[in-house]
Amino acid sequence: MVEEMYERFLADPQSVDAAWHDFFADFKPSQGSDGAATAKRQATTRTAPAPAGARQDGRPGTSQATAPGTTEPAWPQAPAEQTAPKPQAAPQPAPARQQAAPAPAAKQDAKQEKKDQPGVKEVKPLRGASAAIAKNMDASLEVPTATSVRAVPAKLMADNRIVINNHLKRTRGGKVSFTHLIGYAMIRALKYFPNMNRHYAEIDGKPHVVTPEHVNLGLAIDLKGKDGSRNLVVASIKAVEDMSFFEFWQAYEEVISKARNNKLTADDFAGTTISLTNPGGIGTNHSVPRLQKGQGAIIGVGALEYPAQFEGTSEKTLTDLGIS
Repeated sequence: MVEEMYERFLADPQSVDAAWHDFFADFKPSQGSDGAATAKRQATTRTAPAPAGARQDGRPGTSQATAPGTTEPAWPQAPAEQTAPKPQAAPQPAPARQQAAPAPAAKQDAKQEKKDQPGVKEVKPLRGASAAIAKNMDASLEVPTATSVRAVPAKLMADNRIVINNHLKRTRGGKVSFTHLIGYAMIRALKYFPNMNRHYAEIDGKPHVVTPEHVNLGLAIDLKGKDGSRNLVVASIKAVEDMSFFEFWQAYEEVISKARNNKLTADDFAGTTISLTNPGGIGTNHSVPRLQKGQGAIIGVGALEYPAQFEGTSEKTLTDLGIS
């Protein structure tokens, strides 16, 4: 084996493992076959005799042929200087242990994930009525609108309301609000200005003006949720154009009662043609409502209070100035 490897080394040094290069640099075949003996100790059979060589101790050299199938005796190792170094395979790097894939992290709540955004304390998705309102407000951006703000005297209406409520208190009971009076005034005014009940629509890519069959008056209702939050819903009273004030009053109270008891249905929100909102209930002088698709107008009522510049003025001065 050693001689064969030596011959291969002479023919092509690269064909022999690099560990043998230093050994073969000083190797001389005439030194005997002691190096071969060491290399062949683990061999079990041989098929051809190797060059014989006598040892000084008289024992037969390891190059003696052995019969097929016989096992060679294991001889003591030769001196270190004559022993061919056993080529040691380069240590194979231990296969890197594949780290187990981390277990899928539990899905964090959407709020927590969005909370990590810089400068954001909390992000909460809109649901229910709030989501519907936001969707309608986005759609309202496509509706062409014009806004007009006017200040009108309300002294006469306030005085007449006092008279009506005093009469109801003495007779059948009940109470009339400013919204009752303004809502019914809208119904009467639409008889003179029916165009306010028409709405804009785009059909087949072309602009159209649509005239509804009835006047369905929408009422903006501020509802308080169980968690303390407030929601603004718009439910409508259907076909109010021919109602008397008493009929309108009853229909109005019915819608308000359903809203407060959470009994409004989809039909109550559908088909609104014109709306009445009252931002004055929270002290707003006037606002700019968003016109929803399918509606002709939104009438907003501001605060029924003395203007700020006249707050604290004596009643005599206010009367002289005609401020109500």
